[in-house]
Amino acid sequence: MLVTKDLKMADVVHMNHFSLSILDRFGIELGFGDKTVEETCTEFNVDPSFFLEIINAFIDKDYFPKKQLQGFSVKLITDYLQKTHKYYIEIKVPEIESHIDELVNTCYSQKENMSLLKRFFEEYNTELHHHILREETVVFPYTQMIEDAFYADKIDIGIIKHMKEYSIDIFEKEHDDIEEKLYDLKNIIIKYLPQPNNKALCQHLLHELFGLEKDINDHSRIEDKVLVPKIRAMEKEIKKKAGLKS
Repeated sequence: MLVTKDLKMADVVHMNHFSLSILDRFGIELGFGDKTVEETCTEFNVDPSFFLEIINAFIDKDYFPKKQLQGFSVKLITDYLQKTHKYYIEIKVPEIESHIDELVNTCYSQKENMSLLKRFFEEYNTELHHHILREETVVFPYTQMIEDAFYADKIDIGIIKHMKEYSIDIFEKEHDDIEEKLYDLKNIIIKYLPQPNNKALCQHLLHELFGLEKDINDHSRIEDKVLVPKIRAMEKEIKKKAGLKS
């Protein structure tokens, strides 16, 4: 079942409670009563069409409206991606860290194994921060520059020079698979660690890791299947306007 603009926003949450994290990224707060998706989005100054494509892609793994998402502005897409970065760094990663710390402190008989798990996640967290920093400081400013140039009446020579030094193809080649490392982390817990004293906490940690992995996978899909081809098409058109070969 796809979310539609006439569905009550409360029913969206009931359909999939993980959607709460998406609402938070759009700045939509709870307490919307019986308002529809469209009414709620309007109240919180959110583009209803963009929200629907994002929420449906998040809830249904088989739904990915690549062409529809490519129709939205680069600014709108990257703004959502940046809010997702903030969610990882400020909310989700600290939650997982606290679960691991609790396991380390309560599973006395397996402290060495738990400490190994903690170090593995710390290394992952460092890599995630580097990944996000590069996108925030290099990739997203570049994509916005390309969109601005695409709609400009005249192509600035500085843009062409910049495109020769960096392009979206470089980002695509460098785009590392941070989901794979989360899979490895889950496998350490599932396959190799002895059963901890606190089984419930261990299962909760796994649940959070599975959730983060899915979320990052959805995030990467938007970057790889929407942002990259959209910017590549804009780069091609800019070169054409400037009289250059693609």
